[in-house]
Amino acid sequence: MFRRSKTQDPAPSAPEPVSQPNRLAPRSPSEAIKPTAAPPPPEKPVRERGGLLSAVSGFLTLFVILGLGAILGLVVLERQTNEAGPLPADKVVVVPRSSVGEMADLLKREGVIDHPMLFELTARFGRKAALKAGEYNFKAHASIDDVVDVLVQGRPVQHAITFPEGLTSEQIVARLNDNDVLTGDINETPPEGSLLPDTYKFERGDSRQKILNLMRTKQREVLSQIWARRSPDVPVRTPQEMVTLASIVEKETGRADERPRVAGVFVNRLQKRMRLQSDPTIVYGLVGGRGTLGRGILRSEIDRVTPYNTYAIEGLPPGPIANPGRAALEAVANPSRTKDLFFVADGTGGHVFAETLDAHNRNVARWRQVEKAKAASDPGSTVGVDKVEPPPQADPAALPPRTGLPGAPLAYDGSEANGARSRAFDASEGTARDPLRNKTFDLNSPKTVPVLSQPKAGPGSR
Repeated sequence: MFRRSKTQDPAPSAPEPVSQPNRLAPRSPSEAIKPTAAPPPPEKPVRERGGLLSAVSGFLTLFVILGLGAILGLVVLERQTNEAGPLPADKVVVVPRSSVGEMADLLKREGVIDHPMLFELTARFGRKAALKAGEYNFKAHASIDDVVDVLVQGRPVQHAITFPEGLTSEQIVARLNDNDVLTGDINETPPEGSLLPDTYKFERGDSRQKILNLMRTKQREVLSQIWARRSPDVPVRTPQEMVTLASIVEKETGRADERPRVAGVFVNRLQKRMRLQSDPTIVYGLVGGRGTLGRGILRSEIDRVTPYNTYAIEGLPPGPIANPGRAALEAVANPSRTKDLFFVADGTGGHVFAETLDAHNRNVARWRQVEKAKAASDPGSTVGVDKVEPPPQADPAALPPRTGLPGAPLAYDGSEANGARSRAFDASEGTARDPLRNKTFDLNSPKTVPVLSQPKAGPGSR
């Protein structure tokens, strides 16, 4: 058996205690339970920034600031440009061709805007299109944005000029020359019947010749359409003849509902080879394009031979006596189908029609009663423009008797009851179509209705 040696291995040494920095031995039990102070944080290492990174950062910061400022400025400008303007009522202003700054100053003087600089900024940077010169109507309290829109869209004020049916070309030219909005001179007076009466729109500064050219173009278009759908029974061989007959119809009546029937009378007379015997043709033969005689037709003038006097010539005159409207052209192209050969005024601006001379004479007698009653109630009613007595030397007794006008719409035999001279009259007198009251109608040709006597039977009578 082995014996343990008395010599033993040395015992392991105890570990050395770890020193606690800043750890003080507590002086008392209460101090021992207090927490120890935390150590200070370590210092951050210093890093050097590069020049490029600093510049980019500064630029981004400046960009953000400027962007916010621009947005704020745009909001303020947008609010100001949409605020109501100073204009108290609608106003028309002529804006000439000029710079934006000059336009702004003009609008400021006219009271349209308050802030020329704001207008200029809006016009230069707020709109892509340029401002247009012209005559514009600015609405009351229009904002700067509204004013700029008007000038950018360029929709100037539209003026209008109206030409009533039945005006001669010379009268139309005179009306154009009287218009102070149009410009330029007219090269020459257009041929009679080549213009279409209507209302035409134009802008300030347009030329008078431009309006005439437009009237010619419209007349050709309308005439071509109406000629293509005319009745085959109408005894006119060319479009020009249709215009000529339509001009006579236009001057004979101002009532739209009568035009086809008046056209039917003249068509019937042409088909029977009877003279048209229309008073307006006498007037045109005497005064031409002036259109107005200024007094009643004298008896001697009925016998005076002119190329246009349809009391003296057969068939149609050589050309139109006025510029007829679309309705008169339509009436001639498709007249009423009647047997009427005569018509006379009825005192209301219209006419009464008859198929025979006897019926016509009775209608004339009734008109005479109306004329006498009107003269009794208003002695001066038959005197005025286009309503004068013949001069003393035109004594009816000195004129040869006329009995060879069977079928004349306004026929007479040269005699007068009680030796009195006849007065001229206008069928529209005292009505809404009286040219002295309503300038829209051009019923300026008088009608003379002398006392009729029973015509003698003969080859020309019916």
